[in-house]
Amino acid sequence: MNSKEKFERYAELLREWSVKMNLVAPSTLGDIETRHFADSAQLADILPRDVEIIDFGSGAGFPGVVLAILGWHVTCIESIGKKVNFLNAVRTELQLENLTIYHGRVENFLPAFLIKNAKNAGKFVITARAFAPLVKILDYVRGINCRLFLLKGREIENEIAVAKQKYNFDYELIPSKTGDGFIIIVRFGR
Repeated sequence: MNSKEKFERYAELLREWSVKMNLVAPSTLGDIETRHFADSAQLADILPRDVEIIDFGSGAGFPGVVLAILGWHVTCIESIGKKVNFLNAVRTELQLENLTIYHGRVENFLPAFLIKNAKNAGKFVITARAFAPLVKILDYVRGINCRLFLLKGREIENEIAVAKQKYNFDYELIPSKTGDGFIIIVRFGR
């Protein structure tokens, strides 16, 4: 199955499973390709190729599954069991050997992952879309030298202002190609 076929099948699975559970807003099911796939895929233009991705709060797989289809090694972290079941079904159906699904919370995943991967600390990045405010994401990665590639809405300036009250970090804002939001790249840590 090539990438185009994988995206087509992913869209089918998303529509099928959305009948049973709320994976994405029903109003977006008619435009999955732009609203979800293209929005997530825009990260491919700026992500380094030689990194492993940790996707916080993956939900229906955005951006994690999209980036796995595009060739990155991705670990999707999701705490809601039925969404984990969906992600596992997508992984199996699309034969994504480069995709790992972690059923649990971010704060439970990170300590063990960091101990296991201490030698490769600079070889992973964190992604998220519609997960949490910037300050909360920085709370999760406090003390870790990392880069974050986050898909955020038009209120990102307010999130930055709140996060700057608590943390010192460098960032770059890139306007979204698919809407009125932004990609924020954050360099954070020691």
